[in-house]
Amino acid sequence: MFDRLKPIAATALLMGAVGTAPVLADDTAPTIDTVVATVGGTDILLGHMLVLRAGLPEQFADVPADVLYVGILDQLVQQTLLANARDGALNRRAELVLDNERRALMSTDEMADVIEDVVTDEAVQAYFSENYMNSDSVVEYKAAHILVETEEEAAKLAEEARGGADFGLLARDNSTGPSGPSGGDLGWFSDGMMVQPFQDAVANMEPGNVSDPVQTQFGWHVIKLNETRVKDAPTIDELRPEIEDALRQQAIEDRITELTEAGDIDRAAGDALDPEVLNQIDILEE
Repeated sequence: MFDRLKPIAATALLMGAVGTAPVLADDTAPTIDTVVATVGGTDILLGHMLVLRAGLPEQFADVPADVLYVGILDQLVQQTLLANARDGALNRRAELVLDNERRALMSTDEMADVIEDVVTDEAVQAYFSENYMNSDSVVEYKAAHILVETEEEAAKLAEEARGGADFGLLARDNSTGPSGPSGGDLGWFSDGMMVQPFQDAVANMEPGNVSDPVQTQFGWHVIKLNETRVKDAPTIDELRPEIEDALRQQAIEDRITELTEAGDIDRAAGDALDPEVLNQIDILEE
């Protein structure tokens, strides 16, 4: 009847659960295996409550602990009553859901083990030396543009801009590009961030100049270069978060490669299926 109950009945928690949070019977510090209730011989553990608590949405962050405690325990008791009353095994769809969740949780645990010790000062320094040590300073450009359909339109607008017309107003009134409403402003960018004909034109301009018409696959551009600046190569401290993520990702990829090469994988049956089978959700109801 139910694929899955909601983690917590939101209305009950937000309005306040009835009851009082129980006090543990002894002075022993609670653990993940501390029994908090028994329903028909089935134990509900503190660990079950904590997992459920950790998965609550942000809206429950300010709910008092005593209200959460009773609400979560009530939910687990109700679920256990319904589960114990279930005559027979889970339906096939539910079994498949559990298979996927178990697979995902176990793979997450394995990844956590894999990356546990890969981030060290030595590893970060080595990665920085290999990938960034010889990085040069980067020239950045601040420019605006007007995008139109024809070279004739672009030439006319370039002439108007050079004659003293406000470039931002020209862009707002004429540009077909998404930056038109903001006066054509493109913000700061560096080499590789714009299509090559556009980038080449900007690189050969002086600040304050307006370009001749420049053609790209998007149409014809009139460009005004406002400023340039030199951005120094990043330091190891600036790049540390990025490097740490890269080290973790590489460790996971290496582990997957290792397992793939050593594993016995046969995808022939799956590869033979028509990919459209993924849209046949009704198969789950068979």
